[in-house]
Amino acid sequence: MFEFLLCSMLTILPDYLYRRYVQGRRFGREITLYSVWYELRYGITACVMLTLTLITLVFYFHPSTKTVTSAFRTVAILPETGGRVAEIFVSLNQDVKAGAPLFRLDSTEQEAAAELARRQIAEVDAETTVAQTELAAADGLIQQAEGAFRQAQDQLETQTELMRRNANVVAPREIERLQVAADGRKGAVDAAIANKRTLETKITSLLPSQRASAEAALKQAQADLDKTIVRAGTSGTLHQFTLRVGEVVNPMLRPAGILVPSEAGKVALIAGFGQIEAQVLKVGMIAEATCVGKPFTIIPMVVTEIQDVIAGGQLRASDQLVDITQLARPGTLTVFLEPLFAGGLEGIPPGSSCIANAYTNSHDELESPDISSLRWFYLHVVDAVGLVHAMILRMQAVMLPVQTLVLGGH
Repeated sequence: MFEFLLCSMLTILPDYLYRRYVQGRRFGREITLYSVWYELRYGITACVMLTLTLITLVFYFHPSTKTVTSAFRTVAILPETGGRVAEIFVSLNQDVKAGAPLFRLDSTEQEAAAELARRQIAEVDAETTVAQTELAAADGLIQQAEGAFRQAQDQLETQTELMRRNANVVAPREIERLQVAADGRKGAVDAAIANKRTLETKITSLLPSQRASAEAALKQAQADLDKTIVRAGTSGTLHQFTLRVGEVVNPMLRPAGILVPSEAGKVALIAGFGQIEAQVLKVGMIAEATCVGKPFTIIPMVVTEIQDVIAGGQLRASDQLVDITQLARPGTLTVFLEPLFAGGLEGIPPGSSCIANAYTNSHDELESPDISSLRWFYLHVVDAVGLVHAMILRMQAVMLPVQTLVLGGH
């Protein structure tokens, strides 16, 4: 309607003024309800054609959409392990900081595992102390065995020397007995040394590895114990948090509630533009938006990202062939709009429905010295008609409360 009124001022009105003041035709006499088409046919025809052209230019080069929302992602409150709730630290609709404890699961089993690991560490430390004592005793046994071996060796050497000087003094049988005794003492020395090495290996390798295993078991038990305290992964507000002590929660089936991040819906608006505008929409375009949650307000925006695929054409692998008629509904081009100035989305509830316009800017091409006059005039017209769409958006911003509260029946 606005475009038609504007075009009529340039076509129908001049045609009427010519008929009235040049040809002397007046309403109610020569120009009646039945002859208005014949009398003003040139102006009406030109008005219709100009209106269609203007609407095409406005909606193509300055696209608009009502499918705009401040979308946000919620965070499900889920424990890393299932269990029964033992204690709750927060309440419904409470603001929490990242890392704040939300609730605690029953931790009897995890505490028992941690205590068992601590006992194992203490047991290994006690074994280490005992092994060190045994190592000191092993040194004494080695000295004792070496002394007995030296004594047996001295006796053997003495008797052997006597037999060498006089074979009748010492019997050969005695020499054999002393040799066997010396070999036995030598074996006792080797056994004592081997026992000491075993103790040393136990102290330096076995017991430290056993202690490291016990410490790892303690860390695992402590990690499992820490998992029983569920904390907020991000700062935000708790919603649908109706958890009660004694209730069983499960990471797969039983979430405890929903956490809405504090920055949710305050970063960007997500808009769905028609596919025909894919060649017009560019990153960096200036846009404007008005939201139901904040009427009478125009928010300057900028296009920061354009999704390079249309979600309506996606296919999912399944056991059935997809009929193309299931994809007949055309999808939209997803565009991300961010406020041009800081705090532009303040006061708009996350999830609000909005209306957005994007405006084509031909300033760089107009500044080119190689542009033709016809192209220069055409681009000026394209940029100028953006004012029409901007005025329409402001009229929509004014009419939003009326449409919602009065005409919408709310």
